[in-house]
Amino acid sequence: MASELMNERDIEFMLYEFFDSESLLKRERYQDHDRQTFNEVIATAKTIAEKYFLPIRQKLDTHQPTFDGKKVHLIPELKPAIDAVIASGLSSATADYETSGMQLPPIIASIATSYLTVAGGVGLGYNMLTTANANLLSAHGSKDLIEKWVKPMRAGRFMGTMAMTEPGSGSGLGDLITKATKAEDGSYRISGNKIYISGGDHDLSENIVHLVLARLTGAPKGIRGISLFVVPKFLLNDDGSIGDDNEVALSGLFHKMGGRAQTSTALSFGEKNGSVGYLVGEENQGLKYMFHMMNEARIMVGTSAAVIGIAGYLYSLDYAKNRPQGRLPSSKDPLSPMVNIIEHADVRRMLLAQKAYAEGAFSLVLYGTQLSDDEKTAASAKEKEHAHLLLDFLTPIIKTWPAEYGTKANDLAIQVLGGHGYINEHPVELFYRDNRLNAIHEGTTGIQSLDLLTRKVPMNKMAGYLATLAEINITIEQAKHYQRLTEFSQQLTAAVTCLKLTTEALLSAMTSNNIDLALANSVKYLELFGHVIVAWLWLKQGLVATKALENKPHQADENFYQGKLQTLQYFYRFELPQIALWSALLIQSDDSTYQMKAEWF
Repeated sequence: MASELMNERDIEFMLYEFFDSESLLKRERYQDHDRQTFNEVIATAKTIAEKYFLPIRQKLDTHQPTFDGKKVHLIPELKPAIDAVIASGLSSATADYETSGMQLPPIIASIATSYLTVAGGVGLGYNMLTTANANLLSAHGSKDLIEKWVKPMRAGRFMGTMAMTEPGSGSGLGDLITKATKAEDGSYRISGNKIYISGGDHDLSENIVHLVLARLTGAPKGIRGISLFVVPKFLLNDDGSIGDDNEVALSGLFHKMGGRAQTSTALSFGEKNGSVGYLVGEENQGLKYMFHMMNEARIMVGTSAAVIGIAGYLYSLDYAKNRPQGRLPSSKDPLSPMVNIIEHADVRRMLLAQKAYAEGAFSLVLYGTQLSDDEKTAASAKEKEHAHLLLDFLTPIIKTWPAEYGTKANDLAIQVLGGHGYINEHPVELFYRDNRLNAIHEGTTGIQSLDLLTRKVPMNKMAGYLATLAEINITIEQAKHYQRLTEFSQQLTAAVTCLKLTTEALLSAMTSNNIDLALANSVKYLELFGHVIVAWLWLKQGLVATKALENKPHQADENFYQGKLQTLQYFYRFELPQIALWSALLIQSDDSTYQMKAEWF
């Protein structure tokens, strides 16, 4: 069964009605582009997705990478697909012209990449991590590092990773033990082991540039003593050609439930003489630099989760419109024709939920992507500072809410297809397995919730928190002018009040003698906050749709806008009211989970 990879009408809505991406053309960085350029880039990505990735999507899943003890083997069809992305320029879509980039707005690059993600899953992950690696080095690396490593990555000769996790320290990076020793020539020697390194070994490029967190001898304990190093798989000769092996050895591959196209590796660094590493920035500042890549990766994770949620929704929608089965309860004639299952109310419920989750998540990640652009290219310093404030605060939600609810959408897509959803002749079970990883990597849901509550909310006298609430209030005031939106503006006002009371109670509880109890239910706080943010973005979508309907559009557009408003209604009536229960548990510091003993399980 065929279904569109992405909803082109919704992309047009997001780009040109919701975010007004054409206004970006006024910024000096993007003056060489126009709306036609934007659309052509997205069309190119769609063509590559359909020509190279979609035909091998299932094979990428069923034929996992293998390791024969010497070399990693991938299916041969992946490299031409990766090379097509590189040749198109999409791998460096947002980079400067000087480093072979296209200087496109991140929101355009994000939507273009969405087609590739839906068609190729994490097969595109090799490119995406390389881009994030190059962006970090461009921001924090020396001219020499940029010349040696960034330019070849932008050109597609080299690919990149980030190597943080160790066997004895997963998300607890303060406990990492990989060692770095300074050599006489100013470089460093790195030794240690890293695990779960995505794209850590493959044969898709001439070289692999690892960004490795390590601790110098005598460095402070904890996260304050971590430094960041470029550690290539192969060293370079003076002319930039590939030189000697750098003692980066593949210890083995992990085999995952989903996301199978990208190698997940265990790497050993410097078992003999130490791998040569090059310091990024200053010593003991590594985690600060790595957060540049991690935060970019978190937006990427949220985007992946949202678009895979959309893919499952579109597939199950197409299936529901074309699958005859059963009759409505009001039909008493067993000889009457069967109806397509979309006529059954419960199927529409599941489709509405998917649409609410996936399109809500999509608006959230695109909002984050646009903020990441605004903090660099907005017209004034004040606007840049405001964008940075909002993005820094919202990143845990941008990463986590789509990861949790995009997967819920995929779960519902399986249910819509029934038995057909559980077999690999249809891709919805693949979407679910691929998406399930997104709630784990780049910081689990629990870690993101602790970051939100203990760092992001109180930071700088709650500046990010208050700025976010101010943005929500602007939308509430705008919605009050439209009778059709009155119910929702009032409900969102109440939801913000609920959020404020919950936040105040938690901050107070955190100053008590038992902070562990106060934080025991932090995940529900993130979920509550995420629901308020997505409700806000749905109200913003509702504003655009309501205004558009006043202009009496043609039938197809009227149906589109009515669909937006009905989904808004669903989210406010079915989803948003749940925050009241979560708030009650949080305010009273419910101890159900905290008091449970290990020996009671």
